[in-house]
Formats: sequence, structure tokens, C-alpha cells
Amino acid sequence: MLVAKHQNTIDNAVKANQERTFFSHYPEHPKAYGDEAHAIGAQSYQQMLGKPFMQLIQKGETGWTGEEISPYSGEVLGITYPVFAVNDLISKAATAGKSWAKVPVPERAAVLTETLDRIKEHFFDIANATMHTTGQSYMMSFQASGPHANDRALEAIAAGFQELQRYPDNILWEKPMGKASVKLNKSFKAVPKGIGLVIGCSTFPVWNSLPGIYADLIAGNTVIVKPHPKAILPIAIAVSCIQQVLEEAGYEPNICQLAVDSSDHLITKELCENPAVKLIDYTGGSAFGDYVESLKGKTVFTEKAGVNSVILDSVKDLDAVIQNLAFSVSLYSGQMCTAPQNFFIPEHGIETSHGKVSFNEVVTKFRDAVDALVNNPKMGAGTLGAVQNEQTLERAKNAGALGGKIVLQGQAIANEEFTKARMFTPTILEVTSADNNIYENELFGPVVLVVKTRDTAHSVQLAKHMAEKHGAITCAAYTTDPKVKEQITEEMNSVFTPVSFNLTGFIWVNQHAAFSDFHVTGGNPAGNASFTNQEFILRRFVWVGNRELAE
Repeated sequence: MLVAKHQNTIDNAVKANQERTFFSHYPEHPKAYGDEAHAIGAQSYQQMLGKPFMQLIQKGETGWTGEEISPYSGEVLGITYPVFAVNDLISKAATAGKSWAKVPVPERAAVLTETLDRIKEHFFDIANATMHTTGQSYMMSFQASGPHANDRALEAIAAGFQELQRYPDNILWEKPMGKASVKLNKSFKAVPKGIGLVIGCSTFPVWNSLPGIYADLIAGNTVIVKPHPKAILPIAIAVSCIQQVLEEAGYEPNICQLAVDSSDHLITKELCENPAVKLIDYTGGSAFGDYVESLKGKTVFTEKAGVNSVILDSVKDLDAVIQNLAFSVSLYSGQMCTAPQNFFIPEHGIETSHGKVSFNEVVTKFRDAVDALVNNPKMGAGTLGAVQNEQTLERAKNAGALGGKIVLQGQAIANEEFTKARMFTPTILEVTSADNNIYENELFGPVVLVVKTRDTAHSVQLAKHMAEKHGAITCAAYTTDPKVKEQITEEMNSVFTPVSFNLTGFIWVNQHAAFSDFHVTGGNPAGNASFTNQEFILRRFVWVGNRELAE
């Protein structure tokens, strides 16, 4: 029944994956979900505060924990979640995996698509939960943790649906040998690797987790979801939806389990090092990511830290470019893995359609645009969102101590709706190309570096070196010269970094679209995996062929 219900959706998603054109199964505008959805979601969120989270279908908890604090209100959410022993989680995952691995791929894909439809019913609960754990604005929280995350999950289902059925289940194989022949019955089976672990982050707890969760599940693996202790609720709601649909459809809900821990008793390493855990998806800082990648006997998918560059060579409309870049660095206070950090600008300035503009004038225009945006009473607070944690805030406050010239000092800013919101505007520092001790670090959050270079070739050389040595997820470049464009493309692509050229208007380098853009290439130190290429699926199962002499 579910196969018939969802096959058209899956087929469309497979087609979109192949064609790479615009496709979105889940509308990104809140109005598409009805006039009452926002109010119902807000009420649902409020009703979860200060209570145990009871929606999970998991038993045998050893206690309850919860430490989430809203970056907007400063108040403790007061939600507690069941805690489970690692061995219990592993045992239940192993048991559930025996039956899940035998489910035919079309059926598996259909029930997983049904879980996404159930999650869709909770987009607005999840939006409020994301807002008050990550500090994202409401609109970003809705889009990123709702329709965009679901689209990425559907993308993984579609990729798995295609790869898992690449070869026939059974064939009669015949080899001619003169007057006689040899006949074999051959079967080909995609065997899941085992238990998957998905380690969530504090800034995008749903968007960064769903692809790995659904890639594991479509390949027939069970999955344990380990959220960040400070951002549990958004993904807890999603996991509860998955469990509910699995149980309603006659499957074991422990196919997908939530593994909550606390800051003073983390279980991530214990899970990672358990021999039964064969797959690990990780999003977060490079230090722990390097540890995950070092583990023996594991198949690992990481998205770690990177230092993203902007290369300014020449533009048609400088004001349009500056406005676009000001928004890019201000969006969610720079707390996006795709946000630009280092702006490489030649010391002699850049060419525009109205003549050459000096380095100092470009920097001044950029400073003024950022300052105007963050202080705009209609746009500022909504664009910046709130800073997720105190460490990021302290880094931003003390950015001036890094060195260089302070072009714009970040400052706390008021939010009329949330007077206690943890907010801070971007600090812009001007440094020289010799200050590599400053710009060769990822300064996560609202910190931007303007780097003065000899010329565009020098800018490209530095951006390439940054990507090769430290990793990069994005690169924005502006040039009106086809030869320079070709040079930037070749150099940055050679270190496996995608380039977005000449973006203005309502599209920003921070954004990656499901079914079209590969998020992270997996080719530089920013991460070893990509949402969602074939390898993201293929490494989660093994093709095994069996043979039998035909009678």
C-alpha cells in the first residue's frame, strides 16, 4: 500500500537527482502548510517545555536528562529525554537490523518516504524547537529543519533506491563450452554493513543529520542518532516520527533510536568505539572529526570545519555585490559551515563597470553595508538570529585581539521580541597576506577577515592554499574576465572546492540546494563525504554474489 502511495514521489526524486534541475517535494514557504500551522506548531512547542519528552517508542531508560537553553529567551527549556545504556542501544539495533535488512528496497523506500510525510506534519513544532536551541531565526529554522532537511532526506532515499537496484536479484548464467555449456543460477544481494551512528551538531541538528540517517536506513542499516546535548528537541521530534511510522507499518521502531547524553557524561566515544557500530556520520569541529576518521574498522562520513573564501577581481555592479556579501556574512551570525570568512581583495582595487574602485573604498562599502543591514530595524535581528553558545560569542567579542585593523567592531544588538537574546553583529578585520597566522584559522561565528593581496592571482593562490590545507566548503568569486574565471575554476576545483561566481540578488553562497548541489565535496579537509553523491550511499552496503549449479 505504501509503495503505491509513494512510488511517484520516489520516481520524481530519482529523476531530479539525475537531472540536477530545481526540484523540491516539500514547499519552503510556511503559507503552503495552511494558515493555522504556525500557531498550532508554536502551541505544540510550548506544551513540550518543562516536561519529559514522551513521544519516543523506546523502553528501558536508565534515567532522564536535558540541558537545552534558548539563545533567545535565555531560559532553560526544561525538557528531559530518556537516557539508555550504550549496550542496550546496540543490542536493540542489532536485533531490529535482522528483519530490516530483509525488507525489499521499494518497500523500504516507501515506508521511509512515509516517515518524511509524518515529519512534515511537525515542521512548525520543529521550527520552534530549532529556533530555541540553535538561535536560527524563525524562517531559517522552519526552512532548514523542515522542507530543506526533508528534501535532503528524500534525495538520499532516491539515491539509495537507484543504487540498491542497480543489478538484478537473480539470473541464469550460461557459459558456452563447445557442445556443452555451464549453467549457474546467480543471485546478487546488497548487504547492509550494520549499525550506523549519526552524531548531530548544535547549529543544524536536523538538516545535517537527516541525510546520514536516511542513507543508513535506505541501505538496510539500523541507526542510532546521537544529538548534541544543547540541541536535542528538533531531531528528537523527527526520530519520534520515524519510530511511530515504523511501528504503524509493522516494523520494529528500534530500527531508528535516539541516544541522548549530557555535557558531563558524554557517550559519543563509547558509541563510536563499539565494535558493532560500522557506520558513523559526523558533523562538527575538526578535532573530533579527525578522531572519528582515525577509527579502525568503521565507514565514516564527516563534515568538519573549513575556511571559506571570497575572491574579488572585477564586477559589473559593485553595490549589488556588496549587498549580497553583507547578507552572506550576517546570515545566522556566520554560524553556517558555508558562510564566507576570508575576503581576498587586491591592493590596487577592483575594476567595475564605472571604473576602478580602490581597495579602501571596497572595504568601506562593505563595512557600511554590513553596518546598515544589522542595524536595520526590519531586517537586522531576523538576519542575524542569535548566537548558539557562549564560546562563539566570546570569540566574536574578542576578535579584535587577533590582530590587524578593526574595520567594524561587532556589538550586541537589541531584539525587540526577545530582549534577552544572545546577539552580536559581525566584526570585520583588515589584515595583510602576511598575516596567515590570523586568516588560516576557522573563526566560527560573526568574524570576517578582509585580506589585502598583491593581485587576483595572489588571491587565488591564497584561497587555494587555504582549501588544500584547512578545507573549504564554498568559495565565492567575482570577475567579469572569462580567463580569470577559468583560472579560478581550475585552481579551486583542483583542491576539490566548488565556486559560486558573481552571485547577486536573492541567492547566496551559503545556500546549497537538494537534488542539485553537492554539499561538501569530500575531497579536502573540510570533510570526507558529500550530500548526496553515489559514494554517500554505496559505502553503506556491500554487493555480494552467490552461485549455484543449475540443474
